[in-house]
Amino acid sequence: MGENLSQASIELIERPVVAFLATVDSRGRPQLTPLWIDHDGNDILVNTAEGRAKALNMRRNPNVSISMYPPEDPYKVLAIRGTVTEVTTEGADDHIDALAKKYLGQDTYPMRRPGEVRLKVRIRPDRIVAEPQGG
Repeated sequence: MGENLSQASIELIERPVVAFLATVDSRGRPQLTPLWIDHDGNDILVNTAEGRAKALNMRRNPNVSISMYPPEDPYKVLAIRGTVTEVTTEGADDHIDALAKKYLGQDTYPMRRPGEVRLKVRIRPDRIVAEPQGG
């Protein structure tokens, strides 16, 4: 059974703050990637493209960590250990466009490459290591 995000954590996730995703590569080494983040209730949603290292890593080993903090206070960190429960193309294009709206103020994701296949990844928090406190 996982843990639930606090209201302060949800409010941070809903801001256009870059998060960091840690995955494990095929040799057991950590890989850290800055990325855009969203949530669906208590689940964390991220988006990537087919063939990228983080997508391969999450399919091979679903154990991940996510951290982020508000730029105005780096001590209000949100750190989550979680499990990837779904990697899908369904809704992934709409999701990256919604993230582009949130982070860039643009209706469509402007960095899409020809032939790129987007993936929407759902992560269930297993352990919340640190959470921002409400102000």
